[in-house]
Formats: sequence, structure tokens, C-alpha cells
Amino acid sequence: MRINFDFSALKRTRWYEYALRLFFGGAVTVATGLIAKRYGPVMGGLFLAFPAIFPASATLVEKHETEKKRRKGIIDNSRGRKAAALDARGAALGSVGLSCFAIAVWLLLPHWKASLGLLTALAIWVAASIAFWLLHRVHYGK
Repeated sequence: MRINFDFSALKRTRWYEYALRLFFGGAVTVATGLIAKRYGPVMGGLFLAFPAIFPASATLVEKHETEKKRRKGIIDNSRGRKAAALDARGAALGSVGLSCFAIAVWLLLPHWKASLGLLTALAIWVAASIAFWLLHRVHYGK
């Protein structure tokens, strides 16, 4: 699988789809804040690793793929579900990388300057996400 950017997708995305992503992201952020207020910042921090816009994105990916097939006269929802599943797989791999970022911040910030600790954690996040993607690619051959 090649990673690429399709900027034309920005034109195809409707305003309410952006609003839906904003709503889900905001709802997850508010829920995380409430959890942190009730149970403390450590518990709240665990929920920050949740990909806030993933529920909306997965739904929209499925919808777009199904509509694309329908416009070609093919009535089949399986491609949309498969596309959403691939998106979920990517989100899961990214979440593993985000967990590595969180652990690095937790370990480094008490001892390092904030800017250096965060930059190092960011590098760890990127490296871990790429490493897990490559491992996945080798294991599944895709």
C-alpha cells in the first residue's frame, strides 16, 4: 500500500461532514475533561489517546465508498465496510504510536525541559507509528 494525499477529497467533503468530525472530537474532549475532573489527570490522560474524530471518520469513509459504488450502479456495502476497516487498522497503529508518545512524555518531562521532552516524544511517536506500520506490512504483506 502506498501512502498518498488526495487533496481533491477536500472538495468532495461536505460542510456537515466537517461539523460531524468537530462534534465527535469536541464530545470526546469534553468527556475526557469530565473524567479528569472526577478521577484525576492520570485517568483523564488515558482517554486522551482515543482518536477523537475516528468514529465520525470511519462512518464517513464507509459512506463515501458506498456512494462511489452506487454512482457506478453497483449496490454493495462490503467495499465501504472494508474501507472503514482499513481506516480502523491505521487508527489502531497510530494509537500504539500515540501510546509510545504518552509514555515518553510521562518519563521525560519530569527530568527534561518541556520543549526537548515533547520534541523527543514526537520523534518517538513518528518512529513507533512507522515501525508498527512496517511490521504490519511485513506480517500481512500489504
